[in-house]
Parts: sequence; structure tokens; C-alpha cells
Amino acid sequence: MTRKTPLWRLAAVAGAASLVLAACGDDDEPSTETTPDEEPEVVETEDPAEEMDFTPTPLAIGSLLPQTGALAPIVESLESAVELAVTEINAASDGLITWDAADSGTDANVASENVDQFLTGNYAAFIGAAASGVSTAIVDKVQDAEVVMCSGSNTAASLGVYDPYYIRTAPSDDLQAPTLGDLIIADGHASVAVIWRNDEYGVGFGESLAEYLAAGGIEVPLAQGYDPQVTSFSDQINEVAASGADALAAITFEEGGQLVLDLQGVFDGQLYVADGFVDTVGADQLGGDTTLLAGVRGTYPSANPAAGEASFSDRFAAAFPDVPTIFSAHVYDCVVTIALAVQVAGSADPTVFVDEIVGVTKDGTKCSLFAECLALVEAGEDIDYDGASGQLEFADNGEPTLGTYDLFEYDGEGVQANFDQVETAL
Repeated sequence: MTRKTPLWRLAAVAGAASLVLAACGDDDEPSTETTPDEEPEVVETEDPAEEMDFTPTPLAIGSLLPQTGALAPIVESLESAVELAVTEINAASDGLITWDAADSGTDANVASENVDQFLTGNYAAFIGAAASGVSTAIVDKVQDAEVVMCSGSNTAASLGVYDPYYIRTAPSDDLQAPTLGDLIIADGHASVAVIWRNDEYGVGFGESLAEYLAAGGIEVPLAQGYDPQVTSFSDQINEVAASGADALAAITFEEGGQLVLDLQGVFDGQLYVADGFVDTVGADQLGGDTTLLAGVRGTYPSANPAAGEASFSDRFAAAFPDVPTIFSAHVYDCVVTIALAVQVAGSADPTVFVDEIVGVTKDGTKCSLFAECLALVEAGEDIDYDGASGQLEFADNGEPTLGTYDLFEYDGEGVQANFDQVETAL
């Protein structure tokens, strides 16, 4: 991708060019000659580039996150991450950025109505939506409006085709499926059933996982989707038990709680889950008995990756004590990436700064905090932002090419306990 030169640098070059033209003169003007005994008069001028001061470009953003609906339990983590990013950017730039919040509802209709305020107002971008299915429902409208949309929690593989105005910092399930598959294979299972919710999140993840396991020599006797509105998993569980599988991988949201309840006494094999389950299944979905989760294992995009900016988790905890960190690092990086692209472009016009988004995440001088990166941009340097969620290294379509995942197991009280962290690359 061609990196645009910031506007202040263009102005400096233009100023220098005008001086060169003036010095060349015109053929009709008389010339002034000097004799060998005469010293030519030297006129000192200031470098026009030195006279130009870099002025940060202000911008307004929105957030379209699930204040209501199935993903409402994680909204505090997401909105707090936006707030932290905005606060830190403003501290480094004398109030550069403003932010307004709206509800995605975890519902396509709610999100479609509420996103309009960000598409018709003076907004450079918005953060969201949280659910892949909700983002899929509004992304065409966003593309048509030419406003930048960045999700820190969408993982559906199908969303990778919506560039340039759709980007995400959460890695695609094209990366998570092999990670979960490797965990299952390493645990020594010979036969694994895979079921998934029939939506943008579940289908891509589930099908990729089943294919990965089969390619790894694991028998997959059952691989099928289910209606996300299901109220009983009895039929699916009976099929899993009859298949002879010794493990079940389930790609779910909150209905995963009902799956756990229905598994009791019918299937005693190992259960594997992923981020959608972790985000939405708790005591309310389990009849108050979280001990039913004991021994369930899975993968989750890391909120505190080893390659991420080291102080983020402490800063987040200090600003928002007791707030979970689910996808917080990824959402934070959405805000910072957009703000840096605006500064490099010297414009808050999405049709202009969208061309800088990929570039600020790769092939430049490394930086990890907004203030640090802004100083490099001011000095005219290309930057490579490695943020709270780790190295982004966007592909040309605005997709992270690296993903860091926590491997976890629920303990005897049903508390998620991480036991390893792995990085997966495309």
C-alpha cells in the first residue's frame, strides 16, 4: 500500500519548490555577475520544513456496542476500553478526540437503526459491532456510507471480505479454529464431534474446525449446525453419543448453557468451547450451578498477550477496577489505530485516512503507545503500531495476520483458568 505523505510535509515540500522556482528566475530578467575578486552575497533563509508545525487532526468517533441483548454482559469491558483509549489520546494531544456511544442491542435491527447517527453525522469512524452477525447485517450500509468501522470482537471468517471500510483487531476464526484443533489433538482424542450455531460466527468456525481435525487424522463422525434459538440439545447429544465420539467441540453463545445442562448423564466425553461460550455462559444459563463447567476446556483470544504492550492490563485495572478484560485490548487497539491513521493522513475524512490504516500497523518504526507513535508521526517517520492486543500486522484487507490465544480449563468452581498461551499466524 502506498503511504500518503502527511499534509504538513506536503506543504513544506511545496514551499521549498516555490523557492527553487524563484531562484531559477526568468530568461528575460537581467543577470548579476560577480568578478573573481568579489564574494557573492549569501542570503540566509530558513528551511520551510522547519517553519511548519505538525498540528494533530481532531476527530469524532462513535461506539456501537451491546448495551442490551445477549452480549450485554461484556459491554462494560468493551466501552471501558474505548474510554481508556480516548482518555489517553486526549492526554497526549490536548483533547484530540471525542466519543459518543450507542447500543447495538446484540440485534441486527437495533444496530441498523442506531448506526445511522454515525453514518450521517460528522464522525470519522465507529467501534463495533460486538457480534459478528450484527456486523454482517450493517456492514454493507457502512461501506456505502464510506465510514470506517472497526470491531475488536468480531471473529467470523466470513467478514474478511468487507474492506476497505470494515477492519478488525480481533483475529479471524481462520486462526482460532486451528488453535482449538491443536488443543484437542494434543489432548489425545481419536474421535471428535463438532456442532455449531448456524450464524456467521458459528458456521465458519465450526466447519473450519471439523476440516482441521479431519486433516490432522482425527475421526469426525458428526459435524453439523443447529438453530441458535434451540431450547433443547437432546437430539444433538443423542447423535453425538451414538456416534462413538470421545469429545465434543461446540461453537455456541449463551445457548451453550443449555447444552451443558442437557449433557449431564447422557454424554461423559470431554467438552471443548471457545470465546462465544465464555462471553455469554454463566450462572444464569446453568441454573445457578457453575460447577457443571468443571473440566470444560477451550481457546479464547487473549486479553493480555505476551507480545502486547506490557502496561495495558495494569492501566485498565487501575482505571476500571473489577471490570473484566474480555476483548478490551482489541477494542482499545481499534481506537488507537484509527486515531493514528488520521494523524498520518492529516485528515479525519474516512475516504482519505482509510488508506493509512494498514500502513500504521506494519513496516515502520515500532511504537506501542499513542503518545510515542504520535511523536514519530510528527517527526515524519513511518510507524508500526504494536498495541495492547499484540502485533497487528494487518493484511491488505484490514485483517490481523497474527492471533494470540489463551488455552483454558474451568476449575471445580466453574472459574476460567488459563494454562497456556499460543500465537497463531496465517
